[in-house]
Amino acid sequence: MQAMPEQSHSPDAGRLSVLTAMVLLTYALTHVIRTPFYPVSFTLAEMSLDFELNLNAAFALLAAALSAAGADWLLRGHPSIQAGETVEHWLVPMLTALVVGIALYTLPTGMVWWAAFGLGGLLLVAVFTAEYVVVDPTDPRYPAASVALTVLAFALYLILAVALRASGTPWLLLMLALFVAGGLAALRTLHLRLNERWEFTWALVIALVGMQLAAGLYFWPLTPIRFGLILLGPVYALTGLAVNLVEEEPFRRAVIEPAVMLVLFWGLAIWLG
Repeated sequence: MQAMPEQSHSPDAGRLSVLTAMVLLTYALTHVIRTPFYPVSFTLAEMSLDFELNLNAAFALLAAALSAAGADWLLRGHPSIQAGETVEHWLVPMLTALVVGIALYTLPTGMVWWAAFGLGGLLLVAVFTAEYVVVDPTDPRYPAASVALTVLAFALYLILAVALRASGTPWLLLMLALFVAGGLAALRTLHLRLNERWEFTWALVIALVGMQLAAGLYFWPLTPIRFGLILLGPVYALTGLAVNLVEEEPFRRAVIEPAVMLVLFWGLAIWLG
């Protein structure tokens, strides 16, 4: 019996171009349209929260929604896609669009903003392409694309934590953003590494741990990079631990890799902070 030949499939260039252009146009509108800031104030657990928002902040959410819908549209052109299988491929594109949008929202106008705009476009193309590749496990590029999506998901979490800390984002908004980002990164990684098995409970626990840690560290005098690395360590380590435990590895063996990565990220936080 002959093995099935390996085949490579690439996304339609026209669809990929249109999708990326639509998301980038959403970001460009935030650079053109100037809306007033609206004060928001309320009390939570006897803590007064005051901050300002404008409508441009909502464009990051719009870009995330466009990325999810666009990824679905793009992947429907894959010859191996099955009905109902596109949802898993929304997560990293949504996270990418959200993080790029928030980063652009916090950056000042100028060459730095346009450089980030261009890099964001390249990152979106890379994510959409990688998600297209991992539709088919027999694709020879599948291992590389799977690793790339995992690395990108946690790199985006780090970038978001650093950007929010550097911009002085209010406590509640920072926690909510990191909760969503941590949950998406963990859920997609678990799904990739566990042969398309959904682990919502583990993803929720990991997101909550990251959010609670961020809530405590928010009031510490930490640099943005140190803040981000301290958060990334446990979120990444818990995701690795979840994979090992679900695969029923012995506990002592299961904790080795997560413990090493936790020490590495916290060591970098001490060295770079």
